[in-house]
Amino acid sequence: MTKTTHSLVPLHRNDLPVDTVDLARFLLGKYLVHDLPEGRAAGRIVETEAYPVGDSTNHAYPGRRAYNGSMFLERGHAYVRLTYGIYNVINVVSEHAGTGAAVLIRALEPVEGIESMQARRPGTKPRDLTRGPGRLALALGIGLGFDGADLCTGHGLWLGATDQAQTPFAVTTRIGIARETHRLLRFYVPGSSFVSGPRKLLTGEMPPSS
Repeated sequence: MTKTTHSLVPLHRNDLPVDTVDLARFLLGKYLVHDLPEGRAAGRIVETEAYPVGDSTNHAYPGRRAYNGSMFLERGHAYVRLTYGIYNVINVVSEHAGTGAAVLIRALEPVEGIESMQARRPGTKPRDLTRGPGRLALALGIGLGFDGADLCTGHGLWLGATDQAQTPFAVTTRIGIARETHRLLRFYVPGSSFVSGPRKLLTGEMPPSS
């Protein structure tokens, strides 16, 4: 699990699919990186959830509000919010500016800065450091101050990629929501031990070929 991320190439906005569901798939196998004064903390994205336009669980569904303003920025910006009054979670804004949609990053495979992650989450096993949206934000030091941050700059908090082929993915229903629970909008890397949620949902079901 110990790797380095120095060969990562920052993702540019034009690299990111506009469509929310396409972006949720695309982000699998990419990297979320936070360059801190004490060093880099980074993880490979292994699980995402799409919150597209028109979805009643999308925080932008009621329209632009003070709390969701960053969701209406250009794709590739961060939407960071507080959930359950305790945990911050990070989303990647999707679609065109002014639209209001995002992809939740649900889990990472930690690849660099594991000691610093454990310092933020004392007593946590490496497998559990970034397995879940609240856990990963805490482990990478992502607070509300990053709401609206541009993730396509290659410094600070950013998204990166290697030159490897697109990562295979499986799909299932979303978790932790009360509405639209039937929609297949949760994507994950099959076989990854870092994916969050109930094991029974990880059937390894692959989407139909196009």
